[in-house]
Amino acid sequence: MPHVEKGMQVGLFGGSFNPPHAGHVLVADIALRRLALDQIWWMVTPGNPLKNTRELAPLGVRIQNSQDITPDPRIKVTAFEAAYRVRYTADTLALIRARNPGVDFVWIMGADSLRDFHNWERWREIMLTFPVAIIDRPGATLSFLSSLAAKTFDYARIDEADASRLARMKAPAWTFIHGPRSALSSTEIRKQQSVARQG
Repeated sequence: MPHVEKGMQVGLFGGSFNPPHAGHVLVADIALRRLALDQIWWMVTPGNPLKNTRELAPLGVRIQNSQDITPDPRIKVTAFEAAYRVRYTADTLALIRARNPGVDFVWIMGADSLRDFHNWERWREIMLTFPVAIIDRPGATLSFLSSLAAKTFDYARIDEADASRLARMKAPAWTFIHGPRSALSSTEIRKQQSVARQG
């Protein structure tokens, strides 16, 4: 795990990053600024239980590609989940909390993930572990109105204007952050790369 000091505000941004792209960097930049974070842990997961792992590039490649596009020193690319053999986000967050007392963490995810969040293993536990920041993504702006997670935890939603205070709040607490959006997607990039190789 990256080094942190007590009192820091740290964002947790996990994904397969297969491949990482400018849209991911935009989410990280928005989170750093709007949530007043000291760091973001860009957590490259070994695999995703909800996705096809056959299309997954090797972990080392995804780590290197992530480092190549994240020049901001506050963004710490890490793949510690592989070392701890953690499979589910709920377990990752429990591990982080146990090993980093005195640090204020926020779980960060794109609005497109919010739509299917209720399919994640122990998703309610995730919402109850750390505050959550949902960053707007193209085509997913209204997901915070329709998703089961948003409806279930509607009482815990805070105003976007208070986003800079989110990390210090006790979970459950979440907000939806609007801002610049990138239409890039890892799935589309992989499709284009496949077509280029075949051509």
